[in-house]
Amino acid sequence: MKQKKNTSYKAKIWVIILLLPCTITIYVLAIIGWQELQRIPVVQEWAESIQSVSTGKNKLDVPQEYISIYKKAEEQYDVPWTLLAAHHRIETKFSTMDPLLSPVGAEGHLQFMPCTFVGWSHPSCEGLGKGDIPDKDKVNPEIIAKYGGYGVDANGDGKADPYDMEDAIFSAANYLAASGAADGEIEKAIFNYNRSDKYVKDVLHFYYLYESQLDEIQAASIKKENKKDGL
Repeated sequence: MKQKKNTSYKAKIWVIILLLPCTITIYVLAIIGWQELQRIPVVQEWAESIQSVSTGKNKLDVPQEYISIYKKAEEQYDVPWTLLAAHHRIETKFSTMDPLLSPVGAEGHLQFMPCTFVGWSHPSCEGLGKGDIPDKDKVNPEIIAKYGGYGVDANGDGKADPYDMEDAIFSAANYLAASGAADGEIEKAIFNYNRSDKYVKDVLHFYYLYESQLDEIQAASIKKENKKDGL
Protein backbone atom coordinates (compact mmCIF):
# COMPACT_ATOMS: atom_id res chain seq x y z
CA MET A 1 0.00 0.00 0.00
CA LYS A 2 2.83 2.33 0.93
CA GLN A 3 4.57 1.64 -2.37
CA LYS A 4 1.40 2.50 -4.29
CA LYS A 5 1.13 5.82 -2.45
CA ASN A 6 4.76 6.65 -3.26
CA THR A 7 4.19 5.77 -6.91
CA SER A 8 1.07 7.96 -7.03
CA TYR A 9 2.92 10.84 -5.36
CA LYS A 10 5.82 10.59 -7.82
CA ALA A 11 3.37 10.50 -10.73
CA LYS A 12 1.75 13.73 -9.52
CA ILE A 13 5.16 15.37 -9.18
CA TRP A 14 6.03 14.42 -12.76
CA VAL A 15 2.68 15.75 -14.03
CA ILE A 16 3.35 19.07 -12.28
CA ILE A 17 6.88 19.22 -13.70
CA LEU A 18 5.59 18.49 -17.22
CA LEU A 19 2.73 21.00 -16.97
CA LEU A 20 4.82 23.80 -15.44
CA PRO A 21 6.41 25.00 -18.75
CA CYS A 22 2.97 24.96 -20.42
CA THR A 23 1.47 26.95 -17.55
CA ILE A 24 4.26 29.53 -17.69
CA THR A 25 3.94 29.80 -21.48
CA ILE A 26 0.15 30.31 -21.27
CA TYR A 27 0.64 32.94 -18.53
CA VAL A 28 3.20 34.87 -20.59
CA LEU A 29 1.05 34.69 -23.73
CA ALA A 30 -1.95 35.92 -21.76
CA ILE A 31 0.02 38.95 -20.55
CA ILE A 32 1.26 39.73 -24.06
CA GLY A 33 -2.22 39.23 -25.49
CA TRP A 34 -3.75 41.58 -22.91
CA GLN A 35 -1.13 44.23 -23.64
CA GLU A 36 -1.93 44.01 -27.35
CA LEU A 37 -5.67 44.14 -26.69
CA GLN A 38 -5.22 47.33 -24.69
CA ARG A 39 -3.92 49.03 -27.84
CA ILE A 40 -7.53 48.97 -29.07
CA PRO A 41 -9.09 52.23 -27.77
CA VAL A 42 -12.39 50.63 -26.71
CA VAL A 43 -10.61 47.91 -24.74
CA GLN A 44 -8.15 50.42 -23.32
CA GLU A 45 -10.99 52.66 -22.21
CA TRP A 46 -12.78 49.71 -20.60
CA ALA A 47 -9.64 48.67 -18.71
CA GLU A 48 -8.99 52.21 -17.53
CA SER A 49 -12.65 52.54 -16.48
CA ILE A 50 -12.36 49.42 -14.33
CA GLN A 51 -9.20 50.81 -12.76
CA SER A 52 -10.81 54.20 -12.11
CA VAL A 53 -13.81 52.53 -10.46
CA SER A 54 -11.58 50.39 -8.25
CA THR A 55 -9.61 53.45 -7.13
CA GLY A 56 -12.73 55.59 -6.74
CA LYS A 57 -11.49 58.16 -9.27
CA ASN A 58 -13.31 59.62 -12.26
CA LYS A 59 -11.85 58.95 -15.69
CA LEU A 60 -10.72 62.38 -16.84
CA ASP A 61 -7.68 61.86 -19.02
CA VAL A 62 -7.74 65.18 -20.91
CA PRO A 63 -4.71 67.15 -19.63
CA GLN A 64 -5.98 70.37 -18.08
CA GLU A 65 -3.15 72.42 -19.56
CA TYR A 66 -4.35 71.75 -23.12
CA ILE A 67 -8.04 72.54 -22.64
CA SER A 68 -7.61 76.31 -22.89
CA ILE A 69 -5.79 75.87 -26.21
CA TYR A 70 -8.50 73.56 -27.54
CA LYS A 71 -11.15 76.11 -26.56
CA LYS A 72 -9.33 79.04 -28.21
CA ALA A 73 -9.08 76.99 -31.40
CA GLU A 74 -12.77 76.15 -31.10
CA GLU A 75 -13.61 79.87 -30.89
CA GLN A 76 -11.64 80.63 -34.03
CA TYR A 77 -12.62 77.66 -36.20
CA ASP A 78 -15.97 76.59 -34.75
CA VAL A 79 -14.75 73.02 -34.22
CA PRO A 80 -15.76 71.31 -30.94
CA TRP A 81 -12.84 71.39 -28.54
CA THR A 82 -13.73 67.85 -27.47
CA LEU A 83 -13.12 66.72 -31.06
CA LEU A 84 -9.67 68.32 -30.99
CA ALA A 85 -8.97 66.54 -27.71
CA ALA A 86 -10.10 63.24 -29.23
CA HIS A 87 -7.78 63.66 -32.21
CA HIS A 88 -4.91 64.60 -29.90
CA ARG A 89 -5.64 61.50 -27.78
CA ILE A 90 -5.65 59.15 -30.77
CA GLU A 91 -2.74 60.70 -32.68
CA THR A 92 -0.08 60.97 -29.95
CA LYS A 93 -1.81 60.10 -26.65
CA PHE A 94 -1.72 63.77 -25.73
CA SER A 95 1.86 64.19 -26.97
CA THR A 96 3.30 61.43 -24.77
CA MET A 97 4.62 59.49 -27.75
CA ASP A 98 8.33 59.83 -28.40
CA PRO A 99 9.31 60.75 -31.04
CA LEU A 100 6.40 62.76 -32.44
CA LEU A 101 7.24 61.41 -35.89
CA SER A 102 5.49 58.46 -37.48
CA PRO A 103 7.17 55.85 -39.72
CA VAL A 104 5.37 57.30 -42.76
CA GLY A 105 6.47 60.87 -42.00
CA ALA A 106 3.56 62.41 -40.06
CA GLU A 107 4.94 65.11 -37.78
CA GLY A 108 4.20 66.85 -34.52
CA HIS A 109 1.58 66.79 -31.78
CA LEU A 110 -1.33 66.21 -34.18
CA GLN A 111 0.61 64.17 -36.76
CA PHE A 112 0.40 66.21 -39.95
CA MET A 113 1.86 64.94 -43.19
CA PRO A 114 4.17 67.73 -44.45
CA CYS A 115 2.18 68.18 -47.66
CA THR A 116 -1.08 68.69 -45.75
CA PHE A 117 0.59 71.16 -43.41
CA VAL A 118 2.45 73.11 -46.11
CA GLY A 119 0.15 72.49 -49.06
CA TRP A 120 -0.35 69.78 -51.66
CA SER A 121 0.44 72.18 -54.48
CA HIS A 122 4.09 72.14 -53.38
CA PRO A 123 6.13 70.73 -56.31
CA SER A 124 7.46 67.80 -54.26
CA CYS A 125 4.09 66.62 -52.95
CA GLU A 126 2.71 63.29 -54.12
CA GLY A 127 1.81 59.86 -52.78
CA LEU A 128 1.26 59.81 -49.02
CA GLY A 129 2.33 63.44 -48.70
CA LYS A 130 5.77 63.26 -47.14
CA GLY A 131 7.20 65.50 -49.84
CA ASP A 132 10.71 66.89 -49.99
CA ILE A 133 10.18 70.24 -48.31
CA PRO A 134 13.12 72.09 -46.70
CA ASP A 135 12.76 72.41 -42.92
CA LYS A 136 12.75 76.20 -43.06
CA ASP A 137 9.86 76.14 -45.57
CA LYS A 138 7.84 73.69 -43.47
CA VAL A 139 7.31 76.34 -40.79
CA ASN A 140 7.16 79.43 -43.03
CA PRO A 141 3.62 80.94 -43.00
CA GLU A 142 4.26 82.65 -46.35
CA ILE A 143 5.26 79.35 -47.99
CA ILE A 144 2.25 77.64 -46.42
CA ALA A 145 -0.07 80.37 -47.73
CA LYS A 146 1.51 80.07 -51.18
CA TYR A 147 0.88 76.34 -51.43
CA GLY A 148 -2.50 76.28 -49.67
CA GLY A 149 -1.52 74.37 -46.55
CA TYR A 150 -3.34 74.18 -43.23
CA GLY A 151 -0.43 75.08 -40.96
CA VAL A 152 -1.20 77.94 -38.58
CA ASP A 153 1.06 80.29 -36.61
CA ALA A 154 -1.21 80.36 -33.56
CA ASN A 155 1.17 82.03 -31.10
CA GLY A 156 2.41 84.74 -33.47
CA ASP A 157 6.10 83.82 -33.28
CA GLY A 158 6.48 83.93 -37.06
CA LYS A 159 6.48 80.15 -37.47
CA ALA A 160 3.75 77.60 -38.12
CA ASP A 161 5.32 74.59 -36.45
CA PRO A 162 3.63 71.16 -36.09
CA TYR A 163 5.92 70.55 -33.11
CA ASP A 164 4.59 73.63 -31.32
CA MET A 165 1.51 72.73 -29.26
CA GLU A 166 -0.57 75.82 -30.07
CA ASP A 167 0.32 75.77 -33.75
CA ALA A 168 -0.46 72.05 -34.00
CA ILE A 169 -3.87 72.30 -32.30
CA PHE A 170 -4.93 75.37 -34.30
CA SER A 171 -3.73 73.73 -37.50
CA ALA A 172 -5.80 70.62 -36.71
CA ALA A 173 -8.82 72.84 -36.05
CA ASN A 174 -8.21 74.64 -39.34
CA TYR A 175 -8.04 71.37 -41.26
CA LEU A 176 -11.06 69.82 -39.54
CA ALA A 177 -13.10 72.98 -40.09
CA ALA A 178 -12.24 72.99 -43.79
CA SER A 179 -13.16 69.29 -43.92
CA GLY A 180 -16.68 69.90 -42.61
CA ALA A 181 -16.47 69.83 -38.80
CA ALA A 182 -17.43 73.51 -38.54
CA ASP A 183 -20.66 72.65 -40.37
CA GLY A 184 -21.43 69.68 -38.14
CA GLU A 185 -20.07 67.05 -40.52
CA ILE A 186 -17.95 65.46 -37.83
CA GLU A 187 -17.50 61.98 -39.31
CA LYS A 188 -16.64 63.37 -42.73
CA ALA A 189 -14.00 65.65 -41.19
CA ILE A 190 -12.46 62.84 -39.15
CA PHE A 191 -12.30 60.59 -42.22
CA ASN A 192 -10.61 63.33 -44.21
CA TYR A 193 -7.99 63.66 -41.44
CA ASN A 194 -7.15 59.96 -41.76
CA ARG A 195 -8.97 57.92 -44.39
CA SER A 196 -9.70 54.89 -42.26
CA ASP A 197 -13.05 53.68 -40.94
CA LYS A 198 -11.29 52.37 -37.84
CA TYR A 199 -9.72 55.77 -37.26
CA VAL A 200 -13.12 57.42 -37.47
CA LYS A 201 -14.54 54.93 -34.98
CA ASP A 202 -11.64 55.45 -32.56
CA VAL A 203 -11.80 59.25 -32.65
CA LEU A 204 -15.59 59.25 -32.31
CA HIS A 205 -15.29 57.00 -29.25
CA PHE A 206 -13.20 59.57 -27.37
CA TYR A 207 -15.16 62.51 -28.78
CA TYR A 208 -18.41 61.12 -27.36
CA LEU A 209 -16.65 60.21 -24.12
CA TYR A 210 -15.37 63.76 -23.60
CA GLU A 211 -18.75 65.21 -24.59
CA SER A 212 -20.34 63.07 -21.86
CA GLN A 213 -17.78 64.34 -19.34
CA LEU A 214 -18.12 68.06 -20.05
CA ASP A 215 -19.52 68.94 -16.63
CA GLU A 216 -16.85 66.95 -14.81
CA ILE A 217 -14.06 68.36 -16.96
CA GLN A 218 -15.33 71.90 -16.47
CA ALA A 219 -15.56 71.38 -12.70
CA ALA A 220 -12.01 69.98 -12.60
CA SER A 221 -10.76 72.94 -14.64
CA ILE A 222 -12.39 75.48 -12.29
CA LYS A 223 -11.01 73.65 -9.27
CA LYS A 224 -7.52 73.78 -10.72
CA GLU A 225 -7.79 77.50 -11.50
CA ASN A 226 -9.05 78.24 -7.99
CA LYS A 227 -6.18 76.27 -6.50
CA LYS A 228 -3.75 78.14 -8.72
CA ASP A 229 -5.17 81.47 -7.56
CA GLY A 230 -5.03 80.35 -3.93
CA LEU A 231 -8.82 80.36 -3.49
